Amino acid sequence: MKTTICSLVTLLFLTIACGDTDPMKNNPFSEPSTLPFEAPDFNRINDDHFLPAYREGMRIEMEEIEMIATNPGPPTFGNTIVAMEQTGELLTRVRRVFSNLTSAHTNEKLQKIQSELAPELAAHSDNIWLNNALFERVKTLYDNREQADLDPSSMKLLEDTHRNFVRAGAELNPDQQSRMRQINERISSLTTKFQENLLAMTRERAVVLDDEALLEGLSPDRIASAREAASARGHEGKYLLSITNTTRVPILSSLDNRDVRRQVWEASANRGIGEEGGIDNRPLVHELVSLRAERASLLGYSSFAEFAIEPQTAGSPENVLNMLSGLIPDLLANTAAESELITEMMRRDGISDDLMPWDWEYYAEKVRKEQYDIDEEEIRPYFELNRVLEDGVFYTMNRLYGISFEERHDLPVYHPEVRVFNVYDHDGSQLGLFYADYFSRDSKRGGAWMNSFVLQSGLLEQKPVIANVLNIPPPAEGQPALISFDNVTTLFHEMGHGVHGLLSDVDYPSQAGTSVPRDFVEFPSTFEEDWAIHPEVLSNYAVHHETGEPIPQELLSRVIAARGFNQGFDTQEYLASALVDMEWHMLAPGAEPEDVETFENQALEKYGLDNPAIPPRYKSAYFSHIFSGGYSANYYAYIWSEILAADAFRFMQEEGGLTRENGDRYRRYILSRGGTRDAMEMYREFRGVDPDVTYLLQRRGLVTG
Repeated sequence: MKTTICSLVTLLFLTIACGDTDPMKNNPFSEPSTLPFEAPDFNRINDDHFLPAYREGMRIEMEEIEMIATNPGPPTFGNTIVAMEQTGELLTRVRRVFSNLTSAHTNEKLQKIQSELAPELAAHSDNIWLNNALFERVKTLYDNREQADLDPSSMKLLEDTHRNFVRAGAELNPDQQSRMRQINERISSLTTKFQENLLAMTRERAVVLDDEALLEGLSPDRIASAREAASARGHEGKYLLSITNTTRVPILSSLDNRDVRRQVWEASANRGIGEEGGIDNRPLVHELVSLRAERASLLGYSSFAEFAIEPQTAGSPENVLNMLSGLIPDLLANTAAESELITEMMRRDGISDDLMPWDWEYYAEKVRKEQYDIDEEEIRPYFELNRVLEDGVFYTMNRLYGISFEERHDLPVYHPEVRVFNVYDHDGSQLGLFYADYFSRDSKRGGAWMNSFVLQSGLLEQKPVIANVLNIPPPAEGQPALISFDNVTTLFHEMGHGVHGLLSDVDYPSQAGTSVPRDFVEFPSTFEEDWAIHPEVLSNYAVHHETGEPIPQELLSRVIAARGFNQGFDTQEYLASALVDMEWHMLAPGAEPEDVETFENQALEKYGLDNPAIPPRYKSAYFSHIFSGGYSANYYAYIWSEILAADAFRFMQEEGGLTRENGDRYRRYILSRGGTRDAMEMYREFRGVDPDVTYLLQRRGLVTG
């Protein structure tokens, strides 16, 4: 009996000990979520769950990869390519939640985990893409692909997988692969640090004012919001003006005090250059550019731009530069005309100084008001966020694709401001879930984006769980969220990404939704923007938040007409950033400049875009798209995609406009297919011909027509 008792005690002790050391004990990521469509259970998830889940996910995926690589049987599409699509279930689950939180609602602990994991994840990726045995199986299949009986999407997956191995360095010698690993780990750490610094700079560069009189020009609700923002950071009785992600801060269009406008603009434009002992991102820029150039050189490319653009629809840096440069003559003529009007308005206001960037938006708004009788404060009452969302964005998606959104309040979210919607197809079946996170906060990086918590996949029997994240200034407590027309357009833009994910209908997760070339992915999002000003759509959501009266037709007409004004400025600030991006990434190894600001200025001068009144939309030290995001040497993608968007929208208007027939055609040929076909082939199937760049020029007001 003693022995039995002792044995039981020993067994119990060992069980407890093993349980205590099990890194995944009670970890919600250990199994798929039991919530609808495997939506993340944020009621169970806490910060301590991420690190063990990541590491266990990497361990399991490597075991799965080794099983594929060492399979004694001959390689087949099923036991190699499809098997790879089925690996990494745990890692994918935790990564998708973590990446959303570190962008939309981060904290110091998550940032520390992110920094710690960055080199580990880079090494893990290299352990897959530089696995020689696995690559040999893929190469065998690729070399014999013409004899394989594969459907088009499977053939493209095989070709893309082989290309990804080669571009990762699978054909390099051992010494080169070793260096590639070092480069990838360092780049991962640097981009993570760049992203962390951007968030910190949002707080560092905020402008705090003591006197409400300095805010003259702002509406009462905006002043109240600034007071609450200051109070939240411990500045009682003061007013805080936040800095957004771009150089141009939207509030500049309203502030009457020129000195305050200058203070706000300089706080934004001088971010990340170590001014007055602040955060300095320039060393990160230098090292990232150098490492990327070296990485491209190892793979046999003359520059990182050549490497990055090769798999895109543009094909080469030369094609990109030809397209961007071709816009400049019409653009400069447009901005010169705008500048003349704005300078004249300044003179009438008694200002004899040169036109400066902190003047442009303010006086452009005055010109807009005079020429089109439009005042931002006059139209904001007609753009209440919820009304825009439900009667604008959701209404348009229903008219085009037959889908509908129904809010639910029973699913846990990562922040109280996040809303969740069921998304139903035209036949009543549920397509997936949509998360909406629209207000700015200190824990959220700047900008707007779409994330996927779960990708659609027939192979994995998963439906999409999609999130849209924006940075709309929150209203004062108890006040309605009245938004600018820019934010209205952004809502439509991000929903374009959203339906690209929600309407995906593919087998393989690697091809789902937005898994398309970078210079094609912005096409569906930009395409949806123009529906925001479609008369039927605009009249449906532009309703006064107090009276319920629809926006007067005469004001509506002025809003639409005014949309083309200031497009020269908008285009030039974007084009300047796109060309600076290209110049950074066309550098050969060892050709990196000593001074970031000098290099930027020389790049702008080279293309005739060195107008001091129109700075780049992003300067290098806070250019998140290219130094912490996925748009390095690809920022041109927005305007490249806009060529398709403008052409597609014009085509739809010619075919009847806002109809299910048009929407279903677009859904069938573009949105549902993800990355299963060549992007331009899909577009030609949809459109019937190649896109016409004329419609882009007309959309941006650079030519008439």
